Amino acid sequence: MPKNDPYAALRIKEFNIFLIVRFALIFAWSMQFIVIEWQVYALTKDPLSLGIIGLMEIIPALGMALFAGHIVDQREKRNLLAQCIAAFSLISFGLFWLTRDSVEASLSKNTILYSIYALVFFGGFLRAFFSPTVFSLVALIVPKKIYPNAATWNSSTWQMSRVLGVGFAGFSISWIGVNLSLCIVFGLVVLAFIVLFQITKKPILNPKIGEPIFQSLKEGVSFVFKTKAILGALTLDMVSVLFGGAVALLAVFATDILKVGPQGFGILVAAPSVGAFLTMLVTAYLPISKNAGLKLLIAIFGFGICIIVFGLSTSFWLSVSALFFSGVTDGVSMVIRQTILQLKTPDHMRGRVSSVNSMFVGSSNELGAFESGLTAKLMGTVTAVVFGGSMTILTVITTAIVSPGFRRLDLRKDVEEHEKDDSA
Repeated sequence: MPKNDPYAALRIKEFNIFLIVRFALIFAWSMQFIVIEWQVYALTKDPLSLGIIGLMEIIPALGMALFAGHIVDQREKRNLLAQCIAAFSLISFGLFWLTRDSVEASLSKNTILYSIYALVFFGGFLRAFFSPTVFSLVALIVPKKIYPNAATWNSSTWQMSRVLGVGFAGFSISWIGVNLSLCIVFGLVVLAFIVLFQITKKPILNPKIGEPIFQSLKEGVSFVFKTKAILGALTLDMVSVLFGGAVALLAVFATDILKVGPQGFGILVAAPSVGAFLTMLVTAYLPISKNAGLKLLIAIFGFGICIIVFGLSTSFWLSVSALFFSGVTDGVSMVIRQTILQLKTPDHMRGRVSSVNSMFVGSSNELGAFESGLTAKLMGTVTAVVFGGSMTILTVITTAIVSPGFRRLDLRKDVEEHEKDDSA
């Protein structure tokens, strides 16, 4: 196999099946999130209610994250993912049932709203298991020497499914309504469940099966905080998502500022993912292992600039462009972070390290949604977005000054060591 083969991971059959499952799940999850946001804002006309969606998911996701990582490291990954998907299907069906005309006619707005929040809350428990299970499973499917290539295609699939999921959600709300849109979500989840069983069960590589849970959790957290490359990457991404994420307020921009309706809303939400997806395709041909730390800092700095431009814009297409380039920079950031995690994490600790990653980055999406909703309520929507972008830039500058070691981070040596391990 050529040393720099951009399709190395795609030559593995089970990895392609894994990507199909991941595509269907992320498409469904992204579509569901957008449809719920639209429905909640239609019910309340209050931006804070959009932030509460994020809060309802982050509370259980954060509370269960470390415990989920311990369980993932102790369990067989394929079947555990199947159980997660089955639970997700129940949540998506519940949202579909809740938005039926007959149900809406018989329930008050508050009852529907609180029921949506409740289902999102239970989805947060499930979210705690998804990320570490997927992260651990992909490492058992591909050889170590092509982890960077697999990370690129995995992240690209994630972004492409978000592009189509959020974009289709905006149009489907207009074309077929909220209820049938959620029916599509349920169908995709069922499809992912069926396809997953084309992947064989995988061995459990943790040599400490039955290890006391608190000792296991301490080991995982300690590893992350001792590994400066992982800690730096997670911290930067957490801050950029927490303060720079404008996605939670896009319904407000589409409705009240840009006045573009549900179709324009779908374009706005899809724009960052389009940019990220195209960038990730390029990184498959141009590996980012060299000067990874400096590239990550530059990417997140650019992300903050794009968020500020979006917040100040009153032109629809300028806003779309700003969001597109925020996706370009975010795509670089995501590939670098996933590559660092895959290369620096031992096999027996992948579940716990991924759970800490979820606490830093994954859950910061929901916490960022709450922060955006709260700051928009307190200081206005535009000011809140500009404030978030400014905080992102400030964090990058601070990190570059106080952590020269991270600025000089290079992953080429790690790639070479994994190639030697596979050869041995």
